[in-house]
Amino acid sequence: MERRYRVVIAKPGLDGHDRGAKVIARALRDAGFEVIYTGLFQTPGQVAEAALQEDADAVGLSVLSGAHLTLVPKVVEELAARERTDVLVFGGGIIPDDDLVTLQAAGVAKMFTPGTPLAEITTWLEQTLDEREARVSG
Repeated sequence: MERRYRVVIAKPGLDGHDRGAKVIARALRDAGFEVIYTGLFQTPGQVAEAALQEDADAVGLSVLSGAHLTLVPKVVEELAARERTDVLVFGGGIIPDDDLVTLQAAGVAKMFTPGTPLAEITTWLEQTLDEREARVSG
């Protein structure tokens, strides 16, 4: 890891199932990331504001409510409104394959579906942020 990255983990919308978000937060922390968990029922604006205030390198979103096509792109928009297009947005949840393409087109770097090994997520995030860091520094 090039440096200790800051990651905001958030549960946007009305979805009250936060076990997955907490598992990811712990896995990232154990892998050396600094993790800020915003808690349940966050608006996209609150998530973007947390990323701004915490100077986050990435935002991880957990959406199990089926509102991913609304909430996740809105977080990307709210980050852009705060001039934080440099924040890497990723997430997870029960996402149909067709929607994965739509979310990527909206600016989401990656969405993980149930059953993805935690090591795959932490490794992907570290490599992706390291590559970005090398481009920016080099």
